[in-house]
Amino acid sequence: MKTVFVGPTLPDAAALTGVHLDIRPPAAQGDILTAVRQGATAIGLIDGYFEYAAPVWHKEILFALSKGIPVFGAASMGALRAAECAAFGMIGIGEIYAMYASGALEDDDAVAQLHAPGELGYKALSEPLVNVLSTLGDMLARGIIDAAERQALLAASRAIFFKKRTWRSILDGTALPAARCSDLLQWVGGNAVNQKRRDAEELIAVLSAFTPGTTILARDWTFARTSLWNALENGME
Repeated sequence: MKTVFVGPTLPDAAALTGVHLDIRPPAAQGDILTAVRQGATAIGLIDGYFEYAAPVWHKEILFALSKGIPVFGAASMGALRAAECAAFGMIGIGEIYAMYASGALEDDDAVAQLHAPGELGYKALSEPLVNVLSTLGDMLARGIIDAAERQALLAASRAIFFKKRTWRSILDGTALPAARCSDLLQWVGGNAVNQKRRDAEELIAVLSAFTPGTTILARDWTFARTSLWNALENGME
């Protein structure tokens, strides 16, 4: 059973994967441990809770890895945890993971996004910074904006709290002329890059093709049980 934790980054994941993967909601603390106990043979982490529930614990990722269960991460919480746990064998996928792993991106909230609940399809209500970065890069490469405009848009986007960051609020936060802002808003409306989705789709493709039991990386460390870990395990029995 190959299990994927995903939600707002790829709300149609179940329809894209059919019965090939076990699709579960965004992960909270203890969910990866539960997946291991339920027989997961590989785990993909895309989305995870962080504000109103305890986030996925690094220790449970290490526990899965210590059992020989590959753990892949991408796009959102998965990219963060993959960068943090790469030294222990977690496999990062995609551009967002690469930015965290290289140090080009450091802020955890760069992947955060306000969205509707799952019952309403996780409709996006804000724009995550990682998508803004990819879109600005694409706009610059295409000649839609120049370097000075990119810098102004980037500065404005970084200054906005993640729950309030939209393309309109970004453009309103610059000193660009109103007509120019209107043109750019129209352009991003049909051409913005959804880097989180791209990376999530890449993880889904990798995990779908992965054969459980395949050795990816030899483990040269030992999982250390601690009182906190024992409390988590005991609390789930």
